[in-house]
Amino acid sequence: MKVPIIPTLIVGLAVAAMIGLGIWQLDRRAEKEAAIARYAGNRALPVMAFPRPPIGDEHLFRRASAMCLEVAGWSEQAGRAENGGKGWRHIAECRTGVEALTIKIDMGISTAPGVIPVWKGGEVTGSVTQAPDATPLLASLFGKRPPRSLMLVSESPAPGLAESARPDPSSVPNNHLAYAVQWFLFALAAVVIYVLALRWRERK
Repeated sequence: MKVPIIPTLIVGLAVAAMIGLGIWQLDRRAEKEAAIARYAGNRALPVMAFPRPPIGDEHLFRRASAMCLEVAGWSEQAGRAENGGKGWRHIAECRTGVEALTIKIDMGISTAPGVIPVWKGGEVTGSVTQAPDATPLLASLFGKRPPRSLMLVSESPAPGLAESARPDPSSVPNNHLAYAVQWFLFALAAVVIYVLALRWRERK
């Protein structure tokens, strides 16, 4: 069977790229497992002051405290309460007195939308998690996603609200093994299809 050079080279490069992506996903899986283990360890650390930016994800799931001097505004998002109920969580945009720095604090869940919590600020203790991200999906696909900001989920809800579900490291997805298997299968499928195409071409 005569094998064409250029098509074979193109398919070979594509298969090599797919295998490389699969190996990269396996490496990412190990990194994610280490990160999840680190997040689980954060829960046992002492309470820290809520970190100021610039910050990364190294403080996720750690208990922290912050002082909200004034609530500059509220935002609302679908969420889940610590008791398992669903509703709308209310996120306060808090002024801290440090220049123009504001922080986000999840102050609890309501069963109906449109509720304005009766809470003017104060000291809050809770768990660190990532704040809701409003970056468009298209922008994130092209690498334009800004660093995710952090948020504090209060252990003591505002009056009239239920406590929001506390951040749990077990909720962090680790799908990299499945992605790796998919890339390896794509590579195998490309080889099989190309071989079948060559045989069909030979018969013709």
